Amino acid sequence: MAIDLPALRAQFPSLDTGLAFFDGPGGTQTPRPVADAVAATLTGPLSNRGAVSPSELNAERAVSDFRGAFADLLNTPANGIVHGRSATQLTYDFSRHLAKTWRAGDEIVLSRLDHDANVRPWIQAAERAGVTVRWIEIDPRTTELDLDSYERALSPRTRLVAVTAASNVLGTRPPVRRIADRAHEAGALVYVDGVHYAAHALVDVPALGADLFVCSPYKFLGPHCGVLAAAPEFLETLRPDKLLPSTDAVPERFEFGTLPYEVLAGATAAVDFLAALDPGTATSRRERLAHSLDSLHAHELALRARMEEGLGDLGEAVTLHSRAADRTATLLMTLEGRDAREAQAHLATRGVVAPAGSFYAHEPFAALKLDDPALRAGLAPYNTLDDVERFLGGLAEFV
Repeated sequence: MAIDLPALRAQFPSLDTGLAFFDGPGGTQTPRPVADAVAATLTGPLSNRGAVSPSELNAERAVSDFRGAFADLLNTPANGIVHGRSATQLTYDFSRHLAKTWRAGDEIVLSRLDHDANVRPWIQAAERAGVTVRWIEIDPRTTELDLDSYERALSPRTRLVAVTAASNVLGTRPPVRRIADRAHEAGALVYVDGVHYAAHALVDVPALGADLFVCSPYKFLGPHCGVLAAAPEFLETLRPDKLLPSTDAVPERFEFGTLPYEVLAGATAAVDFLAALDPGTATSRRERLAHSLDSLHAHELALRARMEEGLGDLGEAVTLHSRAADRTATLLMTLEGRDAREAQAHLATRGVVAPAGSFYAHEPFAALKLDDPALRAGLAPYNTLDDVERFLGGLAEFV
């Protein structure tokens, strides 16, 4: 079986514009069922959560359905799913929660591969707590993490290791389980940024060895929000600052204020949409997700192979920086003697949306001495071979 691409694309009103979108790493287009779920929830009836009126029960259902959907997507218990406005906000929140347990002389380990959302919150929390920051470096030849530098960074004083499961600019997928196992041997917690990873792979949080895992549904066809997953028993050990009357139950004690029920419903619909891409004969949602995401991965890799072939044909005019052995279908490139923002503008005249910039990836750009801006092309479920050819043709005109 394979994804029915015409049927899939028919669910995206934005594709009626004729545009070819390569900006998925910054946020994908939204299918109609997700928008319908948001609208249906908003128009209700809808009230604050409760157990009496139909409008209260609708709010309760939106929350429980959301937790159940992301429990299936991430392979964690439903009461270990925390909603947040964004992955950045969740990381800032949990950096404060965790830093309460740090003491001067403790250490944390960060990665040069990471989006700044998994770097700056930890650096700032470490500065306030008097904690030392150590680094996992990037091997510039492979754009993979230098695990020897990781061994040097670890110590008995390490309290946290924060690492991405996939780079949002290079696509590099580091060996998270290996990193997590070594962190746990040192007695440290592991915080995994799965924002880019969750858009391209079936997530299994326990298999990754992550103590905390964060992702963003809008990177995989959902609305704008963030999701954090952790074992409920671990969340019970953390004491966030919160309002006195608000619940102390996990996971609700980490969700401040009234939840956006319509956003939760849209995120649930996005998970169900992914599960229906190519479910095969699977019955459970987790199994349907596994089958569908296998097909999605094959689809994206085929398109990536054609894009890499076409970029190779452009010779020295294009330098492709995405070259790790294990990586997503996301390509970062610089253009010899040309400004990537001008390339972005040229591609836009051809109906191709491909952004230029550094994409909040401050550490990778600095470590690899990459020119800013660079051009990024990220493939999403709705991309086609025709989209790829339009991108390659437009870039060939420009360079």
